[in-house]
Amino acid sequence: MERRRDAVLTVATPAEFPKAFADAWHSRDGYRIGALFAEDADFVNVTGLWWRDRPAISKAHDYALKSFFVESTLKPGVTRTRDLGSNSAIVHCRFTLSGQKAPDGTIAGDRQTILVFVLHRTPNGWQAVAAQNTDVVPGKETHLNDGGLSAVDYRDT
Repeated sequence: MERRRDAVLTVATPAEFPKAFADAWHSRDGYRIGALFAEDADFVNVTGLWWRDRPAISKAHDYALKSFFVESTLKPGVTRTRDLGSNSAIVHCRFTLSGQKAPDGTIAGDRQTILVFVLHRTPNGWQAVAAQNTDVVPGKETHLNDGGLSAVDYRDT
């Protein structure tokens, strides 16, 4: 059965959002991921692509989950939730991504990311209004564009 593309999903508490996102990821249905987001939500991925509404978030994730993330797993780790008042919260979660398909068809190594979700309480539960995904590059301070973007560290070793 195909999921309705206009479906809306919510979670009971902000702390449940990372698991709901990972569960949607494992369904391989980008529209299920999109259903966790408000109609006018924003999502910035690890390369800076910026999707500006639920249909764009859904379409981009559906493509990725059916191609280079088709056999991937996304495991939530350390999570921090901050209540911003009665109707808003921010959730930071470190995820481990495994099983990404490389352009040559091999399986790439595991990646660590931190996803930040800005949530808003609706009458039916919590939904994301924005998300930002950032790759974790251990031991590095910034990126440098020296003809090719690379992570660098300025500290003395």
